Amino acid sequence: MAVKKAMVKAKAKKAPVKRAAAGGKTKPGDELVCGVCGMSVTVDEICGCVESHDIICCERPMKKRRAR
Repeated sequence: MAVKKAMVKAKAKKAPVKRAAAGGKTKPGDELVCGVCGMSVTVDEICGCVESHDIICCERPMKKRRAR
């Protein structure tokens, strides 16, 4: 029985999943840029999903372009 308790405790201490967010909530009009190739994307409309979705380019999440 001690083995089962140890297994339950190990499962309970699961680390939270870290996500590479695109800089918080994305809104229409936001610009995202790839840090590798420099390609930029403008958001026309949001999907409305509860989860956040990363836009991937060059196998890395794109980041929000800073305000000029």
